[in-house]
Amino acid sequence: MTVINGPQHRTWLNVFLFIVLAHWTEHVAQAVQIYVLGWPIPQARGVLGLPFPWLVTSEWMHYGYALLMLVGLITLRKGFTGRARTWWNISLGIQVWHHLEHLLLLLQALTGHHLMGRPVPTSIIQLLVPRVELHLFYNAIVFVPMVVAMVLHRRPNESERAAMSCGCAPAHA
Repeated sequence: MTVINGPQHRTWLNVFLFIVLAHWTEHVAQAVQIYVLGWPIPQARGVLGLPFPWLVTSEWMHYGYALLMLVGLITLRKGFTGRARTWWNISLGIQVWHHLEHLLLLLQALTGHHLMGRPVPTSIIQLLVPRVELHLFYNAIVFVPMVVAMVLHRRPNESERAAMSCGCAPAHA
């Protein structure tokens, strides 16, 4: 962990950001397929879901990504200081809830017992908001504070810079 949040922090943040952006691309592609191209929701499977349709319906895959996000946010957290840590913590807190929603979906898929007798696995907030829109929203509210944290991390004030154990911020000009 010292290496991840020390000399290799920038590298691991970039790897994590790449994974998050790839996931975002899938959700945006699915939204374009539905709202721009007019595809029915079952056929709107994002980019990877077209050649591999089982990915979209796999609660294991969705849970695995939610868990990966949670682990990434926890693992990279110690590298942040000050304002950046606050924003990273906001992202982490939202992801904890998002992860719990995916755990609930996975447990329903495994047991066959669906929330409130629904025909498919259903999350708590999905009782109010359709799944496609809900996941766009969840990913946005996790992503935005994460990006704010990364920007602040690269532009620390003097006290934040002094507390940093990584080289993510450029040297003073």
